[in-house]
Amino acid sequence: MKDTIVLYPNIGRGHLVSMVELGKLILTHYPSLSITILILTPPTTTLAATDSNANYIAAVSTTTPAIKFHRIHLPPLPSSAPSLPDHFLSLELSRHSTPNVAVALQSLAKTSTLKALVMDFMNFNDPKTLTHNLNLPTYFYFTSGASTLAVLLLLPTIHQNAANKNFKEHPLQIHVPGLPSFSTDDFPNEAKDPSDPTFNMLIRTVETMKGSAGIIVNTFEAIEEIPIKALNEDEKIPPLYCIGPVISSPYGEEDNGCMSWLDSQPSQSVVLLSFGSMGRFSRVQLREIAKGLEKSEKRFLWVVRSELEEGGDSGELLLPEGFLERTKEIGLVVRDWAPQQEILSHDSVGGFVTHCGWNSVLEAVCEGVPMVAWPLYAEQFLNKVVLVEEMKVALAVKVGKEGLVSSTELGERVKQLMDSAKGKEIRQRVFKMKMSAAEARAESGSSRVALDKLAMSWKLSNSVRGLNFSPFVLAIVFFSSFLFSFIGLALPSLHRRSRIRGNSATWGPTREMVKTAEVVRRGLAGGEHGGEDGDDVGRGDGGWLGKIN
Repeated sequence: MKDTIVLYPNIGRGHLVSMVELGKLILTHYPSLSITILILTPPTTTLAATDSNANYIAAVSTTTPAIKFHRIHLPPLPSSAPSLPDHFLSLELSRHSTPNVAVALQSLAKTSTLKALVMDFMNFNDPKTLTHNLNLPTYFYFTSGASTLAVLLLLPTIHQNAANKNFKEHPLQIHVPGLPSFSTDDFPNEAKDPSDPTFNMLIRTVETMKGSAGIIVNTFEAIEEIPIKALNEDEKIPPLYCIGPVISSPYGEEDNGCMSWLDSQPSQSVVLLSFGSMGRFSRVQLREIAKGLEKSEKRFLWVVRSELEEGGDSGELLLPEGFLERTKEIGLVVRDWAPQQEILSHDSVGGFVTHCGWNSVLEAVCEGVPMVAWPLYAEQFLNKVVLVEEMKVALAVKVGKEGLVSSTELGERVKQLMDSAKGKEIRQRVFKMKMSAAEARAESGSSRVALDKLAMSWKLSNSVRGLNFSPFVLAIVFFSSFLFSFIGLALPSLHRRSRIRGNSATWGPTREMVKTAEVVRRGLAGGEHGGEDGDDVGRGDGGWLGKIN
């Protein structure tokens, strides 16, 4: 039977794409494995959404046949299910999918040798229930950055220290060592109020992640070195595998004329405006964006996903009168979808107004494109803080009354990014990060090393799992290990005594044995430093996440 890694994405195209790209990365370096992706199909899935995913899945199956898909049809949610915002409803759906997913895993185990289960962090399942009797190690895939992960893992402690206050009514300034100081206003709404049903789901998800075999993060050391180091040093957090940047690859979708239009534009002259699949704006905000682009006098490619006016057949009804005609020489407005990664990689693109979704951030970094940060929901506000204040690769827009970004504000930020000395500094900084991203993915780069460690953890966990020692053998192994450790700790003292007696040449351990024992003893004693010649033994007294409960 083939060795198989099972990937379990959350509902939604974006989550599916992220898992597919993770699967492709694994197969690129470990082609002997196979990948099976579980597809949750909720009862209310629209025909359009089904067709869209079906086309995507068919394309993946054709280009990467080692990736298999296993569909799981879900029953309707019970009437007692809590009312949740759309982007968190999937948490409740995944919770009710637990029996179905468990049955699917049992079925897969009959035809494949399952090595690991990798769950989307947005899946609200108990891994122990899912993998009952399979003894399968479970990992979580965190598709945002390490900085956001650090804040998420600290969420229970933050609220406990604040006496479980509602941060919507009582915002606080938070300092997480290794990150810029930020306000709880930058938390996702669902993480602000302990009485919110989604908050309790997040807390339980945090506890589940902390009990897993490891957390896979779509980031790389060069852009988040400090939070990654702190997370790695905290013994209450499972091993971290920073294998990014994992970037989505195009599957032949139409580009809506974007690329041919970009071909006719000067180098680094165009600003891309794209706000993700859920980035929809009111008519008032759309008009402010349009006016701001005119005020900036910069070339632009704008992806508009907002709903049309009733009875309209184009986006023109949502925009200021005559806008499309006035800007036809310098701008292109595209409805609904555009190949964002391909656009960012085009030589004519010199700036990016983004909602700060982490995938979009990584795409911009990998192409060396500076950003204007305009977060809209979820963890995007935390990403904005990191981009602007820590990485310094973006300018932030100021949101005015009633949550609107004015045309003047947007126009000034776009001009600042493209024309000012500060914009030039940001451009140079993000170009260096582009180089770092390439180095991380190289043969000996940090992300490749992390992927190798992840694969080794699958091999080791399954090797131990497959041995099936008897209790008697395990007892002998344990006693022998204890006895060897005791002798090893005593060796340096015995060696010193033998030297006093003048017997060091004829009796006693070798120099290497003494050195090893001394290193182990220092490590067990909690010393700060490792052994000689770079030996790294023991870990410190916890990092800045050491007080997580």
